[in-house]
Amino acid sequence: MIEYLSDAFNHFSLALQGLWIWKTMLLMAVGVAGGLIAGAIPGFTIAMAVVLTLPFTFSMPPEQGVATMVSVMVGGLSGGLMAGILTGIPGTPSSVATTFDGFPMARGGNPGLALGLGVWSSFFGGIFSAICLMTLAPQLARVGLEFQPWDFFMLVMFALTITASLAGKHLVKGLIAGAMGLLVRTVGEDDAAGMARFDFGTEILLSGFDFIAVLIGLFAFSQLLSDVRNPEAARQSLSEQGTVRAKIDHLGALREIAKRWIVVVRSATIGVFTGILPGAGGSVANILAYDQAKKASKEPEKFGTGTPEGIIAPESSNNAVEGGALITLIGLGIPGDVTAAVMLGALLIHDVVPSPTFIADEPVLVYSIFTAFFIATFMMIFLQSFMLRAFVLVTRIRMYMMASVILGFCGIGVFALNNVTFDLWSLLWFGILGFVMRQFGFPLAPMILGVVLGNIAELNLARALAITPDLTPFVTRPWSLFFLIVALFSAVFPLFQKHRGRKIWTLFYLPFACFAAAIPLYMMGGVPRPIIATLVIAFGAWTLFKRWKSGWELDASLAAEPQYSEG
Repeated sequence: MIEYLSDAFNHFSLALQGLWIWKTMLLMAVGVAGGLIAGAIPGFTIAMAVVLTLPFTFSMPPEQGVATMVSVMVGGLSGGLMAGILTGIPGTPSSVATTFDGFPMARGGNPGLALGLGVWSSFFGGIFSAICLMTLAPQLARVGLEFQPWDFFMLVMFALTITASLAGKHLVKGLIAGAMGLLVRTVGEDDAAGMARFDFGTEILLSGFDFIAVLIGLFAFSQLLSDVRNPEAARQSLSEQGTVRAKIDHLGALREIAKRWIVVVRSATIGVFTGILPGAGGSVANILAYDQAKKASKEPEKFGTGTPEGIIAPESSNNAVEGGALITLIGLGIPGDVTAAVMLGALLIHDVVPSPTFIADEPVLVYSIFTAFFIATFMMIFLQSFMLRAFVLVTRIRMYMMASVILGFCGIGVFALNNVTFDLWSLLWFGILGFVMRQFGFPLAPMILGVVLGNIAELNLARALAITPDLTPFVTRPWSLFFLIVALFSAVFPLFQKHRGRKIWTLFYLPFACFAAAIPLYMMGGVPRPIIATLVIAFGAWTLFKRWKSGWELDASLAAEPQYSEG
């Protein structure tokens, strides 16, 4: 152990010496600033920013080139919160859940606090991810190898149960919206069988609807239509409406985060774990973290109205995702998402091949990636604080002018993805659909969830059935069974939350969830997971014992809590 720590310290020292020169630091600072700008522009994804950076790194040494791209990636992860909080339009798919509470808080007169919460949550999530990346990469990377199509499918099924939580009281409308999202993903050529579906005889629909076009249409265009539908409001700016101040409340944000540090740790852990799983990505992680924060909250009815947890959870999570993705990239050579795939291409261009022996073969380069991720996170907190002040000034522009400019950027970003005019039509029609859904009270988040997860679920189900038509692996494989159990309890959770403190069966919900979740952990074998399972069972038994000792008494304070709001 001492020898391992000594070697790690030596590698870290050599990596730091290679990075701690003015040229590399300047390039990293420019990379973080460029990532922040790219993340703040709706439609201009992090992957696009990293791809545009790649050609400039060809002539650089491997450590310098990779550090520059890591900086762009870190900046892009946090840039999306600027647009999401101030305009209600997520700059990146991984900032979708941030808009659920960030935008209402900004519109409610606390944009400084909302921005501060986003900035510092991003920072702490990134630092947590960097620590995991530096200390747990070889061990955590092996988890990704255990996942097979059955496990991925059940993971998505668990994620889809979040629809009920995101819908609140509008459960039926939320389920309809989620089903519409799944339907949208079925348009085009089947990735598994190569069959055309719902193309209506037109060649243009064979490629389906681009996810970014759908996302920007539903959130951006529909929000812009809502903002300018009132002629009087359209001629005003957000600052004239009294909703924007140019000062970021750092101290207030740090106080709020200090009160909710458990939310930061839990959400960052979700982000790292999701990043480790190839193909999951930040668009899944930030919604998962938001859902878990809502379920753990004592006041779930406040989510969607501007509660701090609704900003802290998704921002902590999405900044931790790329740390997890880099763990699988470095440890296994498997890119966890599109951005990590671009990073893999950059390493290959520099004649570096990530593999399970990468850390042993190229220790200085690996620790350069670790160190660059860590330094870029600190750069992000300072640069974002400065750039947010400039971005807030944008909100002084009249709404109809700002809507036109934002829509123009959205159109450019969507068209630049594939250079296909059909994506612009997708932006238009899904924007109108989103506007109509908003007017009739349909939540947009479940539809986005269906769009994000539909393709992943279908592809892995097809792969599982291609391997064997037998359905038993869905319940006999440990990870698949684990996510099936968690999905069942997650689906019942809104009912539990509604009757908590009123019905006797709610007293058994948490203990039984612990007992059930421990079963697949025991099935995984080894040493750490059975120990974790034993601790989970002990916690469930202790909870059950406490409730038996109290005579199965219902909690009157919980029964008096208000339920989900109509908003």
